[in-house]
Order: sequence, then structure tokens, then C-alpha cells
Amino acid sequence: MTTLLAVVPPAIARLWTEPMAKHAPWLKVIIHGQDQYAPESIDYALGFRPPAGLFRTLPNLKAIFSLGAGVDGFLSDADFPKHIPLVRFVDHTLSREMTHYVVMHVLIFHRVQRTFDRAQAQKQWAQMFPPRRTEDTRIGILGLGEIGTMAATALRDLGFPVSGWSRTKKDVAGVKSFAGDDELAAFLGQSDILVCLLPLTPATRNILNAKTFAQLPQGAFVINVARGGHLVEEDVVAAIDSGHLAGAVLDVFQTEPLPQTSPIWTHPKITMTPHIAAMTDPRVAARSVADQIAAHQRGQQLENLVDFERGY
Repeated sequence: MTTLLAVVPPAIARLWTEPMAKHAPWLKVIIHGQDQYAPESIDYALGFRPPAGLFRTLPNLKAIFSLGAGVDGFLSDADFPKHIPLVRFVDHTLSREMTHYVVMHVLIFHRVQRTFDRAQAQKQWAQMFPPRRTEDTRIGILGLGEIGTMAATALRDLGFPVSGWSRTKKDVAGVKSFAGDDELAAFLGQSDILVCLLPLTPATRNILNAKTFAQLPQGAFVINVARGGHLVEEDVVAAIDSGHLAGAVLDVFQTEPLPQTSPIWTHPKITMTPHIAAMTDPRVAARSVADQIAAHQRGQQLENLVDFERGY
């Protein structure tokens, strides 16, 4: 029997083990931190933020599956065995949910909904138009991967001018493409709403910093739904307090849960959510992993492999 090590919280492990047992009864699932196992018995593994050094102790490991779109939780491990294939989780539903979150918060800012919320709390009848036309509100997407492309096209279809910045040029209909360090400043300078959907790599860590914010137009708005490691939190607070940025929506943070001492909790111009913009459906993930393992055992190539040089 093929053995899979699931590096998931034991208290909620059944969310993965139950659908796995129905879809792949031929697969023996071991829960890390709950079940006893011999390291040499493990054929495959899955997880999201595994303990450092764990995977190098499994001598017969054939592949590792991420339970999320990002893989920085694996690559931050200095002892990660890079000779073993690492598979990203790609799910259209996950991309769609992330797109919904981005579009929702773009519209909340664009339609000045928070102003109406405050007016309601004060029982004020505050009729007003949005301060800027849709056609004049420029959206910049940092990262034009699967999720970034879906978000960009959704916003494009709502009538916003949309551009994207990525490592290399992208061809997305109706979306202006910027690429590389040489074009980052020009991209930022025409982004009234900046959305970060980049993978977290050494090159993108702390990319949302004071220098970046200074290159955005006066009154720009920032949405970070990628990784907390992209954002220098004190810099976004300072940029908002200075009046250069109008505000921000943050779903991910340097430390999670967000420390109680963080000023983000109570900042009137920051909306924060607890890393919920899009969450992996365990049923979908279990089926995806089981199908990939079955295909791999038939000699087929694994899909969505991580390029370790690029970091995603």
C-alpha cells in the first residue's frame, strides 16, 4: 500500500483523511504528530507550513504536495530536499474566491462605501458620487499568475483600466503588461489601486515598502492578499498616516495571528481580515493529491511542479 504523510493539524486532520479514504482507499494516510510511523515507510507527503527539517528525514519520499497556492512555507526551510518534486496546489475555485475578495474590496474603496458606513453610524444622509470615474481608476496587479490573471480580467470586465507587473511579459487581452525591475516604477506610477498577488520569493520579499508606496499616485490604495512577507507593515501605516496612501486592505501579515500590539487592528483606514481571502477546500485538495499520486505511480509526469530557482 502507498503511504502518504499528512502534515496537518491533528485536530482537523479528518477534513483531509475522510475524503481521501473515499476517493483513494488504496492510499494509507499517516497524520504527522498523531500516528507513529517509520520514516522509510513514507512515499509521499502533503502540508502547508511543515516543521523545518522534516522532509529530509524521509529517505524514500517521492514527491511533496502543497495544500496552498504558495510554497514559501516549504522553501523557507534551509534543509528542504530540493531533489524531491514539490507540487503547488492549483484550483480554479480557490482562484475564483481570491478574485471575489479582490473585486469586493476594489469596489468598496472605489464606491467609498466606508464613508457611507460612517455616515450611517452618525445617522447622516450623505449623498455623493464616487470621487473618480471607473474609467479613470487605474488598477495595478502585482503578479499575473493564474490568480492575478483572473482578478485582472474580472476588473477589466467591470470597466477599470488594468495593468499587471510580473517577472516576464504577459499577454492578457485588455491588460497592459509591465515586466522586470526596469518597468516597476512606471507600473507603480499609474496604479491608483495596487493589488499584490505575487508569489513570495527572495526577490519579492518586502516589495511593499516605503519606496514602493512613494512611487504610487497620491491617494492610492493598497490591497495585499499574497503573503505577509511582501509587506513592511510599519511602512504602510506610515504612508497612510502621512496622507500619501488613502488606505489599505490586508489579509496576510508578517506574524499570524496578528499580534494584539499591532496598530493595524485599530487603524481607521485599514481593513484587516485573518488570512481568509481564499481557503483550500480539503475535499478538492484530497482528490487532487490522490489523483496526482495515482498518475505518478503509473509513470506520468506530475503537474504544477515548483521551479526552485524561481521559487514558485
